[in-house]
Amino acid sequence: MDIREIIEKIAREKESAGGIKSVVWLAAGGSNGGNYPAQYFMDREAKTIRSQMFTSNEFVYAPPKFVNENTIAVITSMRGTPETCVAAQIARDMGATTIGLYVQESLLTETCEYNVKYDSIMFDESDQSRTNSSLGLRIAMDIVDVTEGYDNYDDAMSAFTILDCVYNDAKAYCLPLAEQWAEKNKDEKIISVLSSGPAFAAGYTFSICNIMEMLQIQSPTVNSCEFFHGPFEVVDKKGSFFLLVAEGRTRRADERAVKFLKEYGGDKVYILDAKELGINRFKDTVCEYFNHMLFAPILNNVYMKALSKATKVDYMTRRYMWKVEY
Repeated sequence: MDIREIIEKIAREKESAGGIKSVVWLAAGGSNGGNYPAQYFMDREAKTIRSQMFTSNEFVYAPPKFVNENTIAVITSMRGTPETCVAAQIARDMGATTIGLYVQESLLTETCEYNVKYDSIMFDESDQSRTNSSLGLRIAMDIVDVTEGYDNYDDAMSAFTILDCVYNDAKAYCLPLAEQWAEKNKDEKIISVLSSGPAFAAGYTFSICNIMEMLQIQSPTVNSCEFFHGPFEVVDKKGSFFLLVAEGRTRRADERAVKFLKEYGGDKVYILDAKELGINRFKDTVCEYFNHMLFAPILNNVYMKALSKATKVDYMTRRYMWKVEY
């Protein structure tokens, strides 16, 4: 059963109870960031359906009362993170219909009523149209189209068919650029990441999962729309700043930050523009919603790995260095 069939089946099952009225997106860490494109889409396109994303433990500790039999809960975990599995059970106990996105079968797949397997962004052989963020976005688009109608649905589905090709071309383009960036930043103790709008979670995940978790370098994440409400005060000629420029309605906020950093920052200001990655190969009606699906794997598979090589930090070893359960 594909995603469209799953959503259509759930919609039929919920007709007698009043239909699909809300969606929650539950995950932890990078998987939580991967839910952001779906939430961003729902915020801009859904007219009647309430949608909210939660980190797994936040949902466990303080589940919202609106979750009930009219809710779809989409829960993502590569291998069944414990708190995510608990969140899935709580969502189901509250009456929600649960969809698990997974790589390896676990307690999550046992708990959820429907399960969809995804490809991890970190493997070269992965199809980027089959990653957790891509499948989450497809679920969101299908929910809106099935329940309300989405005028640009066909354009979006066409974008998914070329996504992996666009990504691979962008990866080839970025490889030499990433090597230069990594060599310049290999001794940095702090690398600040800026992003906004549809690209915000790509920057956030780059900070917490790649730079901090895998390489043990401090990395604050700043929303470009908030940059001039405090963070711009720390800019100087020595600081390292990595700015994502998204294609879409918040692009002007990113460009404003670019202008400031070029004037007051130094030679460690790095700008990665979605247009450089080929995002305009997607139709204008939907390209905004595909920023994350290009930025996130490029940052993980090109920039993080280049910095790992330059710093001589084995990112896979450091990622799993903590064995103590907190």
